[in-house]
Amino acid sequence: MDSGATGKSDFMNASRDQIALALAEIALATGPAIMEIYAADSGSRAKSDGSPVTEADERAEAIIHARLKGIAPEIPIVAEEATAGGAELRIADQFFLVDPLDGTREFLKRNGEFTVNIALVRDGAPIAGAVYAPALARLWVGGDSAWTCKVEVGAALPAAAERRRLATRPAPEKLVALASRSHRDAVTEAFLARIPVGDVTSAGSSLKFCVVAEGEADVYPRFGPTMEWDTAAGDAVLRAAGGIVLQPDGSPFVYGKAETGLRNGAFVAWGDQEAARTHR
Repeated sequence: MDSGATGKSDFMNASRDQIALALAEIALATGPAIMEIYAADSGSRAKSDGSPVTEADERAEAIIHARLKGIAPEIPIVAEEATAGGAELRIADQFFLVDPLDGTREFLKRNGEFTVNIALVRDGAPIAGAVYAPALARLWVGGDSAWTCKVEVGAALPAAAERRRLATRPAPEKLVALASRSHRDAVTEAFLARIPVGDVTSAGSSLKFCVVAEGEADVYPRFGPTMEWDTAAGDAVLRAAGGIVLQPDGSPFVYGKAETGLRNGAFVAWGDQEAARTHR
């Protein structure tokens, strides 16, 4: 998607799948830089909010920013590290949301469950997104459709025949729930207690959205704090696979909340939209 003579990119006319594919290629481009730092077992420093940041966060964000500007210069970019550094929040009808390394704590624990998240938000909803887990060599992508594939660090995006389409599953009688590995609270426990849960499992970062999108779990409640860049890409994948993300009262979960500084409220991600209505 090269910029034309007018300076406008093809993003305005591209399909969601085309946009998602472009975001996937950008996410893959960060893999070598991230894994070089991961292999070096480098440390971190604390940001003003106390959360950790590493050189991998910063290098990945620089790569993503440059490439997004190259293919869609007119679309604002809201990225975690730039925002933490004082950059103005440029919220528009459509804008990119970038978390260059979601799960920095998982990165530092060296368990592999960290991701690169890139999404395009349009009219308050994530309409395309890519989630790349370089240490796991896995990519999840959502636009009009959702798919996943194995991609080794530094490798090109596999051909369409090597990508597996994703679809959420109908909710079983006993649900499989996902809960945060690092953030588990009494409100979450209360929610899980009032729905028919047969098993609770854990996963790091935005991988939880992807597990639901793959049909391997049914519900992911999150009542603790998150930011929009934490959730948008995984949300896009889940929606494209047939799922839905709602506020606990059943109202839409929206993006572009400038009044909160892009801080999310509570949400519940569901694989089966009928189950979301039944268990509200």
